[in-house]
Amino acid sequence: MARSGEPVKTTTAKPRTRSAGRGRPTKGAGVDLKEAILDSAEGLFARHGFYGVTTRQVASEAGVDTALIHYYFGAKRELFDAVLLRRAEIINRERADAMTAYEASHPGAMTAEGVIAAFIDPLIERALGGGQGWKNWFALVAQINITPAWGGEVMHRFFDPVVRQLVETLGRALPGAAMPDLYWCYQFLTGSMMLTVAETGRIDQLSDGQCHASDLDAARQRLYTYCAGGFEAVVRKSAG
Repeated sequence: MARSGEPVKTTTAKPRTRSAGRGRPTKGAGVDLKEAILDSAEGLFARHGFYGVTTRQVASEAGVDTALIHYYFGAKRELFDAVLLRRAEIINRERADAMTAYEASHPGAMTAEGVIAAFIDPLIERALGGGQGWKNWFALVAQINITPAWGGEVMHRFFDPVVRQLVETLGRALPGAAMPDLYWCYQFLTGSMMLTVAETGRIDQLSDGQCHASDLDAARQRLYTYCAGGFEAVVRKSAG
């Protein structure tokens, strides 16, 4: 993902219409084949980035003909979008529901840490119990999040509504907070959050084995408090 280039286009993963021909799926096998392609693309994109992967490599990994990728998804950009969308829809819904439930159960008593926990915890839970597919997806999103050329545009398309819900909910938990402060603090939160769920192993080496990137329970015990403390300190300093 290190190379720069034009942004990934907005698409949805819909099969293309064909009458017959090479690459057409066997009847009844479509869903399994689509999932196999998405799983293979997800793992390859996570390891090598968008520009380091070809549709031919995805097809080989999935054990299908390259024509099937074009049949189901179109070009590589559309496949990339489909990979992101598949899990983004799930995690965004879980985060939105968690924040809504937290606010409903804490009328007038929300804390920044409680809101942040509701926002991040669905990611931690998926990373803990969702299998390698979710780990691949988090690694891919972490790459996109720090890609200068078009990463911001991709994050905007897939994640803005739930992020705006977070910022607005934090605004109600921290009365008087200036919106620019909340957005800047989210910028810092998202870096901490994605580095945590990407499980790069950096902290294992840095701490000489005292900490482990795979120990997500230990991470979240500290992450929510750390992020909330940052929001509260920035808001307090601006108000003072």
